[in-house]
Amino acid sequence: MKVRGTRLTDEMIDTIIANAFEGIVVVDEKGYIVYMNESYSNFVEVENDVAIGKHVTEVIENTRMHLVVQSGKEELADLQYIRGNYMIANRIPIFNKQGKVIGAFGTILFRDTSEWDKMNSHVKSMMSRIQNYLQEYESQTGVKYSLEDIIGDSEVIVSLKNKVKQIAPSDVSVLIRGESGTGKELFAHSIHQLSNRSSMPFIKVNCAAIPEHLLESELFGYEDGAFTGAKKGGKKGKFQLADGGTLFLDEIGDMSLPMQIKLLRALQEGEVEPIGASRPIKVDVRIIAATNRPLEKMIEEKRFREDLYYRIHVIPFYIPSLRDRKEDLPILANHFLRKISKRTGKRVRNISPEVLQVFSKSPWPGNIRELENVIQAAVHFSVGETLLIQSLPDYFKDSFTINLGVKTLKETLEETEKQVIIGAIEKNDGDKLLAAKQLGISKSSLYEKIKKYNITG
Repeated sequence: MKVRGTRLTDEMIDTIIANAFEGIVVVDEKGYIVYMNESYSNFVEVENDVAIGKHVTEVIENTRMHLVVQSGKEELADLQYIRGNYMIANRIPIFNKQGKVIGAFGTILFRDTSEWDKMNSHVKSMMSRIQNYLQEYESQTGVKYSLEDIIGDSEVIVSLKNKVKQIAPSDVSVLIRGESGTGKELFAHSIHQLSNRSSMPFIKVNCAAIPEHLLESELFGYEDGAFTGAKKGGKKGKFQLADGGTLFLDEIGDMSLPMQIKLLRALQEGEVEPIGASRPIKVDVRIIAATNRPLEKMIEEKRFREDLYYRIHVIPFYIPSLRDRKEDLPILANHFLRKISKRTGKRVRNISPEVLQVFSKSPWPGNIRELENVIQAAVHFSVGETLLIQSLPDYFKDSFTINLGVKTLKETLEETEKQVIIGAIEKNDGDKLLAAKQLGISKSSLYEKIKKYNITG
């Protein structure tokens, strides 16, 4: 290509790209930044040499560049919320000659003109209306979550999301299995929200939280004067409240055998009989049940009815534990970081690679709920914009130990020294002189160690 007789040189191309009006970023096959032009680095207020080498999620708010690398699918003219405004983003995967994804190229338009401000205001207005609609929908139906609230890009989660879309339109019963804290309720809400019953109520009953002598009246209701202390005028049970919609029976494995018999009768007959009523009432509900109990073993031990099991087990749905989907840890951790930082008002933007490494080693017995609680505590303990190991709550740090034999003593000591230095710099808002004084070393020694451990910032 020639420009008025002058050949377009590599130097000229580099200058054009570096000073292009659009923000430009390039990531490798793992989502780490290998290039960012001046426009983009100025916009996100991160020095170019600091951004390069970091994972894109640590630098760019609400980015999807790492997801495009994983999927190999381009995303054009997508709205992205960055620094208080909606931007127009393009994300394009980069393939080698063999067709393998080796990175992704992204651009973002953030022209500050009256036309853009007008469009941005319009988008915000529409988002506000949508939010109001969602709040009204939640108050009318009881649905709090959708498929978008299930965070993860692992193969098993993508497969489960597709399964939700397949089974949601039908009326068959679903039994969701999984450990406590894996997100069983999110899937139950999502199934209802995508079903033909979505405009009707979604009613939840926690079978483990309600005393056995009250569970019958909770499920089936009661008539006026049915028993001493009964509410005047009676009370509708959860089955009646869910009529036309979905009844979510959480922790169904904790239900007593007598209640299992009454529940089975209601499911078989499609009708309930409130306490004190003279005749049954027809109801139309879809049942979604959930449990972390081994129902098959409980059947063998005569603690769970086999006929009820087959009534609710039409479509089995197993949610894996967090330790079985650790590839989702970074995206989950960053999701909770943004959510908690926004709620608390603390400016914590990034999670250090060392913390993510610690997360990857944890068995997470409390699963996703435990992860959210750990990050919530860590955000409160953080003193800078990056969540460091020092910020993690003591109860979590005490739950893991150094794996002897994995690293040498020298490597372990160096890693600890690096984390202490990073923490001191963060605590003193980047003032290295104060950090050196706090650490009890000279400024020159601190700079030597910063260079040795390649500490940026």
